[in-house]
Amino acid sequence: MDARFTRMDHHDGISRYGASLMAAVAPYAQVTMLIHDERQLALLPALPWVKINSPLSPLELFVSRHVNKLGADLVFCPMQTMGSWGRKYPLVLTLHDLIYYEHPAPPGFLPAPVRALWRLYHKAYWPQRVLLNRADVVATISQTTLGLMNKFKLTKKPIRIIGNAPQGDRTPRDPAVAPEKTLTYMGSFMPYKNVETLIAGMAALPDFTLNLLSRITPQRRAELESLVPAGATVVFHNGVTDAEYDQMLLRTTALVTLSKAEGYGLPLVEAMALGTPVVVADTEIFREVGGDAAHYVPADSAADFAATVRSLAEPGAWAESSTASVARAGAFSWDASARELLAIAEHLRSA
Repeated sequence: MDARFTRMDHHDGISRYGASLMAAVAPYAQVTMLIHDERQLALLPALPWVKINSPLSPLELFVSRHVNKLGADLVFCPMQTMGSWGRKYPLVLTLHDLIYYEHPAPPGFLPAPVRALWRLYHKAYWPQRVLLNRADVVATISQTTLGLMNKFKLTKKPIRIIGNAPQGDRTPRDPAVAPEKTLTYMGSFMPYKNVETLIAGMAALPDFTLNLLSRITPQRRAELESLVPAGATVVFHNGVTDAEYDQMLLRTTALVTLSKAEGYGLPLVEAMALGTPVVVADTEIFREVGGDAAHYVPADSAADFAATVRSLAEPGAWAESSTASVARAGAFSWDASARELLAIAEHLRSA
């Protein structure tokens, strides 16, 4: 299992997805992790590992020379970019979303040459087709993304859903205990995340605090701080630990996001698993994940966002939403995702 997209200090979405899936598969199969830096091991399960090149290295074109020697029954990559020239093993590649076709600005942590290629890559669908058709099976994380993949005919290969899920062994909060008047946002600050509308909505919520948890560049922070309405309270945490994140979710009124595009929306199930209601943009993917438990608002309506937060203060409303959230989160599990990957492996072995 390709663990080379694991971060070295804190997880992002793909890093957490890969690490969680590896841990879930390990009880059922012999798993070897591929890493490129031993610092990645701090965020990975305690499993056998092999160190190879970075996935961003030119050597990626020839990575199969190293992987062939491992005699794997299956190689799973949580991205679609793993080199495959000369491979002698079944390969599953993953496409999480199609966000960057509509919102082409690349993640800022990528090197400048990679960002330039990123923009070129997302100007047409044919490069994606070339990458995905190298696999034996293509994985994705939601029905929403699967539908888009079929719409744009991104691959001729079978597509299977190996979904995201909340972390296990999490004790939900007591719905009878009133929450503190805070709101919590976990996610990046890229333009499509639409944090600006969250901040604008705080004008009508002067008795609430909006906590923005993720790391942020000084320039982007200055841009957003200039938008904070008079009398509103917005706190930039610039990164929190997993434990701090959980503790905040166990106290806050709601997890909030008005993101206009997601492949899944992992913060939703992370919050719901702890009994924290979610107030989110009314999009297809959030409907898929949040079901009847989430509270939906138009993505660009600061007024509707504020009104929905207020509605949670009505007698019994918050406790009811908390209970429904736990039930909804129970529909997702890493064990189910692990079993789906194992079924793919068994099918490819017998093919």
